[in-house]
Amino acid sequence: MSQLNDLPPSVLQFYTTASYPCSYLPDQLARSQVATPSHLIDTDVYGVLVQAGFRRSGAFTYRPHCDHCRACVPVRILVENLILRRSQRRSLKRHQHLIATQHDLYYHPDHYALYLRYQARRHSGGGMDRDSREQYRHFLLPSNVDSRLVEFRENGQLRMISIIDELPDGISSVYTFFDPDVPSASFGTYNILWQAQLCLELKLPYLYLGYWIKESGKMSYKAGFRPLQGLIDGQWKPLADSDM
Repeated sequence: MSQLNDLPPSVLQFYTTASYPCSYLPDQLARSQVATPSHLIDTDVYGVLVQAGFRRSGAFTYRPHCDHCRACVPVRILVENLILRRSQRRSLKRHQHLIATQHDLYYHPDHYALYLRYQARRHSGGGMDRDSREQYRHFLLPSNVDSRLVEFRENGQLRMISIIDELPDGISSVYTFFDPDVPSASFGTYNILWQAQLCLELKLPYLYLGYWIKESGKMSYKAGFRPLQGLIDGQWKPLADSDM
């Protein structure tokens, strides 16, 4: 893709993985293209990779590279033009008392316990609800870019953790997990709106949300944020209602 031409020559190499079961579409096989070596992927290099549809899981930087499927669409919010829906306004009001504190990436047993509760309730049977401490650390805490761990507390009670990367042109939302037992909560929606506001404060135009798959119910919430852009055929384009 054209964005990769902005990288210095011979900085990175790319390889394609073997096929593995897709996490989002049943009975589908997936493959990924991986950027290496990870120690050379700093914030500036990673920013170019994100523009080209990559994202990271720990120090692992990848993008979908499936043989016969193009369902995964990288998406981002143009935050300056974000139009709030009624439900999103309700989420802001519902969670207005959350206090956000930004930290360097670090391990804390309270974070890990919240992560396990979240996985057990929201993604039971996916395997991550049984992640060991080392698996949790490996998934969320390694980073060679400008990353932050954001704690959200309500009356001192830990409610949500979000990992974010600050890039030259935006914020990349890496992963968020939250208290699954609070009635009528909409922590996930609030978190995206909070990140969008942070983009505005930092004068960054985009909030990158990773991949959106039209056929995946797990990702349907991303379509609720407008205007949304998708990386299609190597170009970032507005996604219309008919695309959703």
